[in-house]
Amino acid sequence: MPSKSYSFMPLHTDLEAFLDLANENGSPKIWTLTPPNARDAYNKSTLILDSPGATVLVEDISLRCSDGHHVPMRLYRNRNEPSPQPALLYFHGGGYVVGSLDSHDSLCRDLAHYSTCAVLAIDYRLAPEHKFPTAFNDATDAIDWLKNHGSKHGLDPSRVVYSGDSVGGTLATALCILAKKQGKTQPLLQLLLYPCTSAHQDLPSHARYATGYLLDGRTLQWMFQHYLRSASDRMDWRFAPLEAEDLSELAPAHIVLAEFDPLLDEGIAYAEKMRAAGVPTTLRVYDGMVHDFARLGNVVDEVLAFRRELACVLVEAVKNPALSK
Repeated sequence: MPSKSYSFMPLHTDLEAFLDLANENGSPKIWTLTPPNARDAYNKSTLILDSPGATVLVEDISLRCSDGHHVPMRLYRNRNEPSPQPALLYFHGGGYVVGSLDSHDSLCRDLAHYSTCAVLAIDYRLAPEHKFPTAFNDATDAIDWLKNHGSKHGLDPSRVVYSGDSVGGTLATALCILAKKQGKTQPLLQLLLYPCTSAHQDLPSHARYATGYLLDGRTLQWMFQHYLRSASDRMDWRFAPLEAEDLSELAPAHIVLAEFDPLLDEGIAYAEKMRAAGVPTTLRVYDGMVHDFARLGNVVDEVLAFRRELACVLVEAVKNPALSK
């Protein structure tokens, strides 16, 4: 359990107005929809909630997974950066049920524009059509693709950052745990935006922000029920990294959390567990923010400044790889 509370500030005024409007307009809750309808609603909402993002070079790529399935990927590059570029491997959030390349397009564009990294976004398969651990397996296949084919696309496979938001952050850090278990090289950094890390959603922040703060507790359980095959999957570190016995020797971590997020306490707990294991870990809790705030560019003016802050973190991480190992 987290050792202290991070509730300092009131909810951001723009978010408060937005949430009040959202709660009043009577739109159906995501957990009342079918997964296909939920995906459609989530992607459509992106056009309202987020700005277009920077103009960068974009290349659509098909990843052939180890089971023969083809997964779309999207490569974002700043035309002014020389090749080969460091690579940010990015996994979108959405509870393993919703989310896509399009829903996170603006965020990926800005990270590529303001940092020295190219961004490779992975459109891993979603539940309930594809249950646990399909998303994780697709993520591992993306790592192999980057190692074997990245240089052909102007990427430097020796300078890589794993990143994602929400369950995408889960995938990113779980890949680091897998690399440790297999004795493989760690990335230069794990950049985790409000990651899901806990087997059970029973910490104080889950109850405190269960309703009315964008990510409802009922929505979270609806997503996990679609993704998991059985209750025992919850205890698997690929779903709940806090269940991993040993987090030592993982890549340095930069963890971003939102103050008004049900996932706040489990994010803090994960940062504390990594620090206890000797992993250099920076924790940043953004006051007044809610889950998924990195995608609310049309709601909160500070989002662009936040993305630039992330870009600065990336620039420092890939500047001198020897310092990150």
